[in-house]
Amino acid sequence: MTNNWIIHPTILKGSTIDLIPLEKGHFEDLYVAAADKEIWGLIPTDCSGKEKFYEAYITALAEREKGVQYPFVIYHKASKKFIGSTRLFEIYPKDSKLEIGWTWLTKDYWGSGINLECKYLLLQFCFDVLHTVRVQLKTDELNMRSRKAIEKIGGKFEGILRKERLKDNGLYRNAVYYSILDEEWEGVRVKLQSLLKNTK
Repeated sequence: MTNNWIIHPTILKGSTIDLIPLEKGHFEDLYVAAADKEIWGLIPTDCSGKEKFYEAYITALAEREKGVQYPFVIYHKASKKFIGSTRLFEIYPKDSKLEIGWTWLTKDYWGSGINLECKYLLLQFCFDVLHTVRVQLKTDELNMRSRKAIEKIGGKFEGILRKERLKDNGLYRNAVYYSILDEEWEGVRVKLQSLLKNTK
């Protein structure tokens, strides 16, 4: 058990992907997927370089041990490859809240239903298993693709934190915050199920 809220290992099984807990044994294959610099254009930490990638993902494992993050690799069943990563973080069991983020996919799967399925599996776990009352999502103010994706599934816009984080490129990010609350989950679930049905 990693902490008193998320039991390790937690595997979330979907129809086209599985979300598998990150382990050191995944690093080599996951880095092959992460090496494309374009993936990281609107993400604060650029993990396209091997040293930065290993540093970030070793830290993710250390944070899991502390109970403040739970990182996953995204395993694509048909191709039998790791095609990205996502995680639960900002984990506060006492307040029954956390954040979904650090999500990236190889470009081959941009615009596919993979991100939708990923969010569905994570949200289902958060609300149905962990019984969270609040799930937070945030993204770069300039990342319109991500903002539209969050709004499409029912994330409620909360505001923009200006100069929220210094990015690896030396510029500051304005972060757009969204949330989904426990009483909103059923509506979001229905919306996600309909969207996923239409991607098949």
